[in-house]
Amino acid sequence: MTDLNDNICKRYIKMITNIVILSLIICISLAFWIMSMTASTYYGNLRPISPWRWLFSVVVPVLIISNGLKKKSLDHSGALGGGQRNWIQVFCNGAVPTELALLYMIENGPGEIPVDFSKQYSASWMCLSLLAALACSAGDTWASEVGPVLSKSPPRLITTWEKVPVGTNGGVTVVGLVSSLLGGTFVGIAYFLTQLIFVNDLDISAPQWPIIAFGGLAGLLGSIVDSYLGATMQYTGLDESTGMVVNSPTNEAKHIAGKPILDNNAVNLFSSVLIAVLLPTAAWGFWPRG
Repeated sequence: MTDLNDNICKRYIKMITNIVILSLIICISLAFWIMSMTASTYYGNLRPISPWRWLFSVVVPVLIISNGLKKKSLDHSGALGGGQRNWIQVFCNGAVPTELALLYMIENGPGEIPVDFSKQYSASWMCLSLLAALACSAGDTWASEVGPVLSKSPPRLITTWEKVPVGTNGGVTVVGLVSSLLGGTFVGIAYFLTQLIFVNDLDISAPQWPIIAFGGLAGLLGSIVDSYLGATMQYTGLDESTGMVVNSPTNEAKHIAGKPILDNNAVNLFSSVLIAVLLPTAAWGFWPRG
């Protein structure tokens, strides 16, 4: 009976904690929106956040987090920070776009600006950098989740193209690479659609359709960079006693690839940073001018 009461008490405390944290998140988000509207009133050059944009940006993440918790693909530390995702994995995948979003707000205000290098160079660079980081994470996730399920051929090590066991760091398949391209493209399409809905100056700005192609490219290149770092800087071995792929050296493990320098979270972070820095710079050269 005591165990049952303790169980109920723990669930009650967890429920109350979730409600309090959710309320705080909504209050903080609402405060930022009010600050945005106030700043735009006193400083005409700052574009305010649309009420619908604010509502969308609060409701959708809450629904995604709730679904992740329900399906147990995200634990509570991962949900509060933003197999099962914890706060470290969420941070390594979300830190770069979060920082870029804050820098964008500091320099350009919270409103939406079209991607147009001829008129808004720094804002366009940061928008595409943020898109690249998100598409990179999406591409890698799609490749690692969809590739092993749908691929009928064993993965090949990206550095030597030799066949390796499933689960080897740096192992790629054609299905996985196509999935990464589709994952990045999906992010690009989502970004493009929000531009159409929330941005007012598209008729006098450069075309925005390259956002979709850019997202796909970021997803594909992000997956390739992630795989290369995994093949060279993450240890992969085969435990001969169990037949399982392991990520740390042991006496029973036969070396397959890589060195024990980085873990998977660090590889994700480095990949996101590289793609976020390199691709916007490359995009500047071919982006249509308004």
